[in-house]
Amino acid sequence: MLTQTDLLTKKGVYIQQMFGSIAKVYDLLNTILSFNFDKSWRKFAVKMSNVTPDAKVLDVCTGTGDLAIAYSKVLSGTGRVIGSDFCHEMVRLADLKLKKRNLSDKIKVIDADTLHLPFQDNYFQVSAVAFGIRNVSDLRAGITEMMRITTPGGRVVILEFSQPTNPLFKAIYYFYFKKILPFIGKLISRSKYHAYSYLPSSVLNFPDRYRLRAQMESCGLKEVKIYSRTLGIITVHVGTKPGN
Repeated sequence: MLTQTDLLTKKGVYIQQMFGSIAKVYDLLNTILSFNFDKSWRKFAVKMSNVTPDAKVLDVCTGTGDLAIAYSKVLSGTGRVIGSDFCHEMVRLADLKLKKRNLSDKIKVIDADTLHLPFQDNYFQVSAVAFGIRNVSDLRAGITEMMRITTPGGRVVILEFSQPTNPLFKAIYYFYFKKILPFIGKLISRSKYHAYSYLPSSVLNFPDRYRLRAQMESCGLKEVKIYSRTLGIITVHVGTKPGN
């Protein structure tokens, strides 16, 4: 059985196994554990992307496709979204969700590793990720790959958990995040891979909003803006690829 220490190494096969084990309850737990805020967070990330209706958008680490679906709602005409994930169970469920919602004409989902995306350079106007870049084994390489497939002048968008700054709220939130959330997650998912103990540990070990901005800038992104929401629980980072 995988331990939390194993998962925090972010070795690809471990992350695949963990997400595969919770795929069927992933959407339910996202809704429960975020108190249904996750939908508004994705909607806000899309808004901050300043995406045009005819844009081509890539959603990496797409999971069951919720960020891809959020982007599709602001696209029209030739606008298209591709969602990619290296966990096949997630991609399969995303595909079923798209078919049920009659969205398969606007969104395509594929199996692909964020570190090795099967797309040509400068293809997408926006490359985005929601709550997934934290699980990539090489953060810098993941951001660089997202930047590679983005057009000059296009945007790289990262929606990720962050650490609240208000002392009182931080204490209350961390009690929930480190004690209550893992208990509920394990109870509902019945995962043997400690998925919902890994979640708070991975967030606390991930760069804070300012260090993540610095990492994005070090990869070559310009004008990286940060937008915190829900008292700092999450932050949206938006960087622009240099060029016209």
